[in-house]
Amino acid sequence: MTTPPPTSTPPSASTRADRIAALGYDYAAQPREAVASCNLCGRTRFVVLSHQDRYGYAVEAHACETCGLVFLNPRMTAAAYGRFYDGVYRPLVSAFHGRLIDAVTIQDEQRAYAVERAALLAPYVAPGAKRLLDIGGSTGVVAEHFARAFGLEGTIIDPAPPELAQARALGLETITGLAEEHDFGDRRFDVVALCQTIDHLLDITAVLRRVREVLVPGGLFFVDIVDFRAAYLRNWSVEQAVKIDHPYYLTQETMRGYLRHVGFEVLRTAYAADRLHVSYVCRPAPPAVGGTADAAGAEAMLREVRFVQNTPRPAAAPAER
Repeated sequence: MTTPPPTSTPPSASTRADRIAALGYDYAAQPREAVASCNLCGRTRFVVLSHQDRYGYAVEAHACETCGLVFLNPRMTAAAYGRFYDGVYRPLVSAFHGRLIDAVTIQDEQRAYAVERAALLAPYVAPGAKRLLDIGGSTGVVAEHFARAFGLEGTIIDPAPPELAQARALGLETITGLAEEHDFGDRRFDVVALCQTIDHLLDITAVLRRVREVLVPGGLFFVDIVDFRAAYLRNWSVEQAVKIDHPYYLTQETMRGYLRHVGFEVLRTAYAADRLHVSYVCRPAPPAVGGTADAAGAEAMLREVRFVQNTPRPAAAPAER
């Protein structure tokens, strides 16, 4: 079944629920697939954390009992996500926040983000580095700033054609698609960036391994996450931290587990000014044997989730905006 494209609704009109409903996006009709094993540790024992996301869609977030990775299950197929990012994602986010968020309006925010992350990367970019790959690079604002700052040739891969059109206007090479599916052949890059994107991936392990493959020896990898624990504590709600556009929900513990498992050494960690994102500057290293499972950490997180779900918001906790 094909869902018609979302209708155009003034983001500020009516209530949040009305704005989302007016888009006409039928999430329940989208093809979905079950997740049988944890993408991080491979285990199969899961706990259902929530039954609805922040938009009001009926969706389950599961947590792996062994390592604590959180993910949607079932989740939309790659084809369904491709259609979602092509015409639904930005209108849905606009409806949620009550203001227009599109390929043009996000660029000021992306410029500020690019400046901050470039300063973080600057001490680690090797002299003579030539090529940059930005996975999920959106409009290209970040890649273009990195390219200018470090003298790199910039390439972006992203599933959203309208945003890639903005990137091409900046003189960047663009690839339409998902990093999980694209064959880079023998191309290699000195710097690979995964900016505000890892939560959107369908196979984090596969993409991190692909990053490892396409990096030159000693190359630099930048990745940042929305810290799931920070998000549900800020909102005092698991449901408000879950959304259909994020198949995965990472914590500092699970992100470091991924990096150890695939083979990256963390050179620097930084908390972003928004207090939600955590950044990692990495380089290739020998993969760690084991080390992905953290049963004690997973159990502690699950206990905290239940506490948040069943305890009134503390007076000092800010209300969700």
